[in-house]
Amino acid sequence: MSHFRIKCRRCGKVLENTYCAFCEHCSGALLVSEYEEPILSPGSGTEIWRFNWLPVHKASFSQPSPVVYKSSILADFLGLKELYIAFSGYWKDRGALLKTCTFKELEAAVVIQNARENGVEGLVVASAGNTARAMAHLSLVSSFSVIIVVPTMCLMDMWYLEPSTAVPTVALTDGDYSDSIEFARKLAVHLGYPFEGGVKNIAKRDGLGVVLLEAVERIGRMPDHYFQAVGSGTGAIGVWEMAERLLKDGRFGKKLPVLHLSQNLPFAPMTKAWQRRERELSKEDLDPSLIPRITTRVLSNRYPAYSVIGGVYDALKATGGRMYGIENQQVYRAMELFESLEGVDIVPASAVAVASLMEATKEGHIKKTETVLLNITGGGEKRLSSEHKVSEVTPICVSKTASPEEVEELLCSIQRQNS
Repeated sequence: MSHFRIKCRRCGKVLENTYCAFCEHCSGALLVSEYEEPILSPGSGTEIWRFNWLPVHKASFSQPSPVVYKSSILADFLGLKELYIAFSGYWKDRGALLKTCTFKELEAAVVIQNARENGVEGLVVASAGNTARAMAHLSLVSSFSVIIVVPTMCLMDMWYLEPSTAVPTVALTDGDYSDSIEFARKLAVHLGYPFEGGVKNIAKRDGLGVVLLEAVERIGRMPDHYFQAVGSGTGAIGVWEMAERLLKDGRFGKKLPVLHLSQNLPFAPMTKAWQRRERELSKEDLDPSLIPRITTRVLSNRYPAYSVIGGVYDALKATGGRMYGIENQQVYRAMELFESLEGVDIVPASAVAVASLMEATKEGHIKKTETVLLNITGGGEKRLSSEHKVSEVTPICVSKTASPEEVEELLCSIQRQNS
């Protein structure tokens, strides 16, 4: 008997034997996992599998957790007494051993294990870079097949731990991240593998929610405030869902953490919609011509989980949250500041969150004695590259308008690459 069930946030329908699915009775509502045990019961060890609130039964491979520590230097700089940092990356001095240098490794691990336990033999995954790297690495670690679709515009920032020929990677020559999602869906139909599912995959959200579980174990309670940069919003939703479970547990606080979410201007559709207090995103704010003007293309999702029931809008509303728009120059300054104060390099998306924390403290949105959790979603790439060899990504290139015949040829190329 399973220790969890899947339930629709809108109608309450419980679904059985489903993978990455929306409720068949409700459109535009996320499913959420409900666990039989209402009490968080982390086991011994330092890996993510010790938590009982994950939709897996028995892990078949190893997966390290993020490291949560109390900041002193950055905290002093910001005038905060209780600043905790959740670091997902490579920083051996702190015990951080995520070799893909991204918190997407957490989601990838749970998604792969959950898929395997559901009898799925392989997945097609869309990515803007970080998820691709995490999935490629764990595909080989776990001996699970994945095919990855990315936009060519993101290749300059991409790298793999292993030779990219080991994992089939398709690059769209004329599309962005959102086009990659659409193409991945088409490719999945031809290949017979499920599309990984993005935000609607409960395993993905619960895997990212491990960040909050690690923090609660370290701090002893839920933080008052939570900071993270968002592209699709999956990580923030996962943290909110975990916070709701912790609230029901009753031992870690009586109110949800305030979500402070941020995007990179000028492409910040969720930030702009929230500032208008509107559930629906504006077409003007989703203009793809804005994407080349931002420094964090991993945050450039034109189909974010904002308006959907159980999405970012609802998470912000439930927690009394805020959203921030961060300019490129703020991103660069925050990267330099964090590395000089905390002693480790971070990726631009993490710097977006740091910049929003700086803005929030400056504007007085946080009391100095309140507990703050800053999610550094990726970092330590400099340290990793000094100790491990990394590979450039050499993808199979195709147009987003590829015909069925061209897609068939693409599949043959993938099969040859796998043989």
